[in-house]
Parts: sequence; structure tokens; C-alpha cells
Amino acid sequence: MAAPESLIGESSSACGAELSFERLLHEAVHGIAASRGVRDTSRAGRYHNRRFLAIAEELGLDHADEPHPSSGFSLVTLNPEARRRYRPTIERLGRALKAHTVATAADSSRSFRGPAARHGSSGGGVRVKAVCDCGRNVRVVPSVLAQAPIMCGGCGKPFRIPEVAAVG
Repeated sequence: MAAPESLIGESSSACGAELSFERLLHEAVHGIAASRGVRDTSRAGRYHNRRFLAIAEELGLDHADEPHPSSGFSLVTLNPEARRRYRPTIERLGRALKAHTVATAADSSRSFRGPAARHGSSGGGVRVKAVCDCGRNVRVVPSVLAQAPIMCGGCGKPFRIPEVAAVG
């Protein structure tokens, strides 16, 4: 059983502190399941079963009444009581994410420039399309690309996140 992990960085800042905290709690459910020896997913980790759901409820996460056909109960949200209980932690996370954004804003090679597409259930952050000048593309978490260039095997040039044109 692989250890769960979660990346906090540019994509987390784009999603906001509460959504980022929900992601962290989602990953904490996997961690608790692993420590208890509970198999909480199937289908290569995509389908979150009722054992995942039971632990999620322990942490104050709500869920849909019926599972999603392909991901099960992966989409969990803070219930009102948990939102109150975790409010100080969510606020501290918000301050940390803001500080991260300020610290990296001046360095355009490290800044997240694309839109936050959605809150994914992968636990790895929001992936965006990085492109190469030869026309190839990959999906990547922006902070991974910021750590070091990802080089194209076709032409040898680095993938980059394209600038988003301003609307208006």
C-alpha cells in the first residue's frame, strides 16, 4: 500500500485555503486507512469505497448520498461543524498560501500562470497543460515544472505553461 501524499504550492494557492484544506483532509483519510491496514480504494486508487467514506466521516467530511460511477466517494467536503473546528487551521493555511504567492510572484519562472481548472481527486494538485514548441504537450502540476525544466524527448526543448491572454 503506497503512502498518500499531497502537494501544497501554486495550484493550492489558486484553489483557496478551504479547498486546499479539504484536499489535505482527503489525503489524511488515506493515511489513516493505510495506518489501519484498511483498503479504502480500488480501480488503481480511483474508486473511493465505503471504508474511505467511514474514515472521512470521522474527520468531518460530508459526501454525496450515492457514489460517483468511476470515482466512488472521492469528492468529500467539510461539514459545518468541521468547518468551525478547523477554521483556525484553515486561516493559518490561507496565510501560508498567501505568503507563498507573494514570495514567488516576482519570479515568473516559478509563478503559477494558468487557471485553476478544477478541484481534482488525484491529491496531487491541479494539473495544467505544458507545451513544447514542437507541438507536444503534457499535463503537470505547475510547482513540479517550477522545480526544474521538463525536457521534450522529441526536440530537446523544455515544456512551458503558456501565458494566458488577458480578456477584456
